[in-house]
Amino acid sequence: MNIKDTSESWETLSSRRPFQGAKTAVGSDEVRMPDGSTARRDYQVHPGSVCVLALDEEGRVLVLSQYRHPVRRRLWELPAGLLDVPGENPLLGAQRELQEEAHVKADDWRVLVDFYASPGGSDEAIRVFLARGVCEADGERYAETGSEEADMEVTWVPLGELVRGILAGELGNPGLVAGVLALSAALAREGGVDSLRPALAPWPARPYEA
Repeated sequence: MNIKDTSESWETLSSRRPFQGAKTAVGSDEVRMPDGSTARRDYQVHPGSVCVLALDEEGRVLVLSQYRHPVRRRLWELPAGLLDVPGENPLLGAQRELQEEAHVKADDWRVLVDFYASPGGSDEAIRVFLARGVCEADGERYAETGSEEADMEVTWVPLGELVRGILAGELGNPGLVAGVLALSAALAREGGVDSLRPALAPWPARPYEA
């Protein structure tokens, strides 16, 4: 049995945008159900995101602490950002976010994991990259003002400590959880991280031009 997500689209009878924000929107669709009835589906329309799991030679992961108002918590996360340029290559977006948020760069990039953040209520697709060969970026550090990013704390944490925190329910950011557990799984299988997909692997959820 081939366990694999497949593309499918039920008939959409009408579609509205009752709210349009600066980066995301709310979509409201009337959908034809398999039994012939109709149902309304409201969801967040999202451009997509990239995250970067930067791993150093000591097996530590670069993480940052950031306040997230919707959940009223300060979360430990991976460097991440929106794909707010239509059709942007996600690798370029990931490299930009790593430099802006942590002022580091990497010379080895691979796709670690792809997932949907909350497919029952949002179309947000997230790609997590593994970045190795990390060193300080060139030039001056990017200075963010007027947002949560201006108050970030950045540090390096052993991978095992992050796994422990996730399984203990102490760490809950979805990009961090998916990335850390995916890396742990990759390291445990034959071929290790060298068996991961290349950095420019296709991404059907957010097609782009390499």
